Amino acid sequence: MDLNHIFLFLAVISPLVVLARAWRPGPLYRGWRIAALVVLIISVVAWILTPRAAGYIGGLAWMVVLFLPAIGSRKMTELAARGGYRSAARLGKILQILHPSAELRDQVQLFQRLDSRQNHPVPFASVPVADRIRHSQLRRAPAVLVLIVLNAVVFLVEISVGDLNDPEVLHRVGALESYAVVVQGEYWRLFTALFLHGGLTHLLFNVFALYILGPPLERSIGTIRFAVCYLMSGLASSAGVVGLTVLGFVQVAQLVGASGCIMGIVGTWAGFLLRHRHAPQAKQRLANIVMIIVIQVAFDLSTPQVSMAAHLCGLIAGFFLGLVLAPRGVADTTS
Repeated sequence: MDLNHIFLFLAVISPLVVLARAWRPGPLYRGWRIAALVVLIISVVAWILTPRAAGYIGGLAWMVVLFLPAIGSRKMTELAARGGYRSAARLGKILQILHPSAELRDQVQLFQRLDSRQNHPVPFASVPVADRIRHSQLRRAPAVLVLIVLNAVVFLVEISVGDLNDPEVLHRVGALESYAVVVQGEYWRLFTALFLHGGLTHLLFNVFALYILGPPLERSIGTIRFAVCYLMSGLASSAGVVGLTVLGFVQVAQLVGASGCIMGIVGTWAGFLLRHRHAPQAKQRLANIVMIIVIQVAFDLSTPQVSMAAHLCGLIAGFFLGLVLAPRGVADTTS
């Protein structure tokens, strides 16, 4: 996979998404608008001056100016929600170096005042109730944890076998090959390919997406339903690629990766939220899922190394599974 291309795509699309979401009247989102514009400008200038390194330069800017402050802000809110105002204020001061915005400065000052009154507890009204009861991402998501560990263990087995850039090595460990499935009857490849990856970067991208999207969905629909949606979407993705290859619509010699499963999770989210569209914030979350799909399609169109067919087949399968398997009651739609 071309890392420069991937990072450049991320460094351009991510700021555009931030701008689309934060371009509202008022000072609340001003800091994020400025940060997004900075990353976008750096990426564009880097692409003009040195295209071969533009992705790495833009990716570094995205990591420092957008990603780390966003993760840090979330952690800061969690600390404050548990009453750790002093720790939240310290983290906020560090984040101000990367994200010197007025809203972050106001948050730090608020946490300092609350810390000074720690002996006289007061309601922390600025943190939503959902944030106050939020648990660790994986604490109530055993299926996601098992899948992450399983993908990592299988990757270690892969690299112990040989060079992952060698098609023969991937063939031996179980890569999806339409000819082997249809002609030789090696149907097990439909399953094994879902846990194989073509390199560390490929693995990390899929595991990170699973870590972000998986836990809230598992808490919402239950562990068994989540595991079924993940595996069935992946199998549908593999079968779809084989079928489209046999029909001549796509030409895929060899395929590995959990991307079909991940897109199945995205589709399951869409089906689940559509069924519960009258629940609080369901429409907003559904809009976020649609945005993820649009970004993924744009990435697939600009990156010939990835299989759009696998992603779309997994997405469609996940969507129908989300509609069918979604429980009547909404257990926990917080993320």
